[in-house]
Parts: sequence; C-alpha cells; structure tokens
Amino acid sequence: MGFIPLKPIPMKDRMSMIFVGMGQIDVRDGAFVVIDEVNGERMHIPVGSVACLLLEPGTRVSHAAVKLAATVGTLLIWVGDAGVRLYSAGQPGGARSDKLLYQAQLALDDSLRLKVVRKMFELRFGEPPPSRRSVEQLRGMEGARVRKTYQLIAKQYGVKWSGRRYDPTQWDASDVANQCLSAATACLYGISEAAILAAGYAPAIGFLHTGKPKSFVYDIADIVKFETVVPAAFRVAARNPPMPEREVRIACRDAFKQAKILQRLIPMIEEVLAAGDIEPPPPAPEAVPPAIPEPPSIGDAGHRSG
Repeated sequence: MGFIPLKPIPMKDRMSMIFVGMGQIDVRDGAFVVIDEVNGERMHIPVGSVACLLLEPGTRVSHAAVKLAATVGTLLIWVGDAGVRLYSAGQPGGARSDKLLYQAQLALDDSLRLKVVRKMFELRFGEPPPSRRSVEQLRGMEGARVRKTYQLIAKQYGVKWSGRRYDPTQWDASDVANQCLSAATACLYGISEAAILAAGYAPAIGFLHTGKPKSFVYDIADIVKFETVVPAAFRVAARNPPMPEREVRIACRDAFKQAKILQRLIPMIEEVLAAGDIEPPPPAPEAVPPAIPEPPSIGDAGHRSG
C-alpha cells in the first residue's frame, strides 16, 4: 500500500480534550505517544480524533509530536496546574483570510457588532434581548443574569456560594466551588478555541469581550457555559472530593458529550456571525490566487490541508 497523507477530520467527529502531565510526548513508530520516563511505558493518544490537548507542567513535547498534531489539526495548549493558566497555544487552524476579514468587518462596524451581540444574548438566554439596547447595556443585563444563574445552580446542588472569585496567582485561596468552576471553564475555553480556529476565525476578535487574546473564545464559550460546565463544576463541588480538578475534567468531558458540544460549536459560531446579515467580502480584483491550488480536505474550513 502506498503512503496515505494525514488529513484533519471535522471537529464534530472528534472527542473533546485530553489533559497530559508529567511525561514526554513523542512520535514512535508513527504513533503519537506519551512516554513515562521512569519506567518507559507508552500510552498511545489518538491525536487526530481529539479537539485539543492540554499540556500541564512536567510535560515535554518533541518536534515530531508538534508537527503531527498540526498536520491533523489538533490544538496544543500549554496550561498550568489544573489547566487554569494559559501559557501558550499552537494554531493548527485559522488559515482563512476571507473568514478573518468577515469577522473583522463585523467587529469594526458598531451596528453589525450590536447584531452579533444580540444573537449571542438570544442563544445564551433563550430569548431575544429588549430592543434599543446598546452593547454596554446588554453587557450589564447579561452580568445580572449570570450572577443570578450562579446562585440558582449553586442552590440546586446545595453548594455554599459567595460569588465568583478567582485569582490565578493564588489558586489555593479560592473555595472549592470556585476552583471547580475555574478548572471547568478552562476545559470549555480549550475546545471553544479549537473550534474557532477550525472554522477559520481569530480567537482575539471578539464582540462582547474585547482586548484579550481569547476574546471571541469567551464570547462563544459563554453561550453554552451554563448548560455544560457550570452544573458539572457545582456537582463536583457538592461532593468536595480530594482531587476536584480531576473530577471536574471527567464531568466536563461527559457534559460535552451529552450536549454534543463539538457537533454544535462551529454551526453556532457561523449562526452568531450570520446575525450581522452581511456576506463575507470577496477577494480584491487584483488578488492573485495560489500558484498551486490546495487539495480538497475533509476537515473544517480553517484546517490547513498541506
């Protein structure tokens, strides 16, 4: 049999995430593996079937492993303990200039940006926001609803709740509920960023959130936060386990699968942006197409095909 080149598969057909800590990630015999340097044991990871890998302290990655992850369109994210600090991230997607220009046009025009924010509000709360409200007013309305929703879900699971308080420099200073929420949202941000890149858009160009490297990640993640990771986090916090971060990751993985989040994220991103009711800008008349056309891909629009 001849060589079959690796290609990314669509985000909807992948599992959500895998955390890796304390090991050497490499490619051995063509397989993506984590090697225990103490006893030499290997654990194979189906890297092309995962949306993102979150790499914790103590993990080392070879050049071959990074190359293979990029080839199959899997996002690598270097995080701190429990996944609550983001140090760096690879970018296997985001390779569509037409998508980036479309996103930027929506963000730069105040009237178009308001339409997008209104759609995000509608998807998040299940009803359209009141008319004649600015982005700033919608942000205030959203904040009030979010605080109330936290209280209701905490009460549902019998968790004492004094508000969302989190300092990334003082992890142990947070109560168990806030630690669980921080770990859970880190999981959601990881798969949301992977979906945004796979769709061909920029994580930094947000609409409700702005000025952050992951503004659009926060925008998209917030839409599904209260149906997935927040209940999962409070469910774990109610049990007060000795290792809440591990329990939260498992609960989030199950919540993502049950809610079919990976099947929904890219269509939801497109629906949010389509609320601006404009067409993506066409190429300039003098633009030169690629000298060597890219082969067709079974992956998503933002996945690199070569």
